[in-house]
Amino acid sequence: MAIPNKIADRLSFGLKRFQPIISAAKARDANESDTSMIVTDMMAELFGYDKYSEVTKELAIRGTYCDLATKIEGKFQMLIEVKAVGIDLKDSHIKQAVDYASNKGIEWVALTNANNWKVFKVIFSKPIDFEMVLDIDLLTLNFKNETHLENLFLLTKESMIKSGLYAYHDQIQATNKFYLGALILSDTVLQAIRKELRRITPDVKVPIDDLRNVLIQDVLKREVIEGEKADIAKKKVQKVARKLLRTKKENSAEETSPELLSSESESSEASSHKNTNEG
Repeated sequence: MAIPNKIADRLSFGLKRFQPIISAAKARDANESDTSMIVTDMMAELFGYDKYSEVTKELAIRGTYCDLATKIEGKFQMLIEVKAVGIDLKDSHIKQAVDYASNKGIEWVALTNANNWKVFKVIFSKPIDFEMVLDIDLLTLNFKNETHLENLFLLTKESMIKSGLYAYHDQIQATNKFYLGALILSDTVLQAIRKELRRITPDVKVPIDDLRNVLIQDVLKREVIEGEKADIAKKKVQKVARKLLRTKKENSAEETSPELLSSESESSEASSHKNTNEG
């Protein structure tokens, strides 16, 4: 991922600036309020948000207020749950943050203690679920390391505007076990497997349903093909397959449409008539 030089410089400078601040805060065991102040400054100086108009503490949720939230062009983009710098981030903290975000229809959640940044995408299913997309330990990053800066870039305002987190999440999903399982069991892949099997054993024809059953029972793990995440992956694969099929049908229909055939016929007749006259 290519980062514009101006943003790369800001990330590199910001990392050098905030690492000692975070270390000092850990040493004095700064409380949650002080940690929140550090995070707010990071959102501005490191990640490029205007902390007066694009970072807010005024998002009311169930009678209370979230720690921080980012807002771009009037729309909330990410909810940020802040814990004291010395506290380890736990599953209970994640659940609380995800519950808050889902209550407001916000897709992205960051849980942080200024040093550790865990970013999650909320999955609006029943029940509400979530997937971790980023897990960054700021104090271990090197301001000269391109990969480290690329990870930080995903949290920037510029990345959010260009849907950088969404693209990165899609990239992760490309190797997600549930999507791979759904793809393997799709008709398109099963037909390809069947074709390869016929090359190995030309005299044996294995029905696609038999292939699918063998894969389900003997090859793939049950956790990969059963459960809500597996169902979501299956639906997504089927949706893409239907879209491709629809596109093929539309293209086929255009190629054989009466108007096109008529046009081709007229063109052929005109050409024939021309040749006759010339003769």
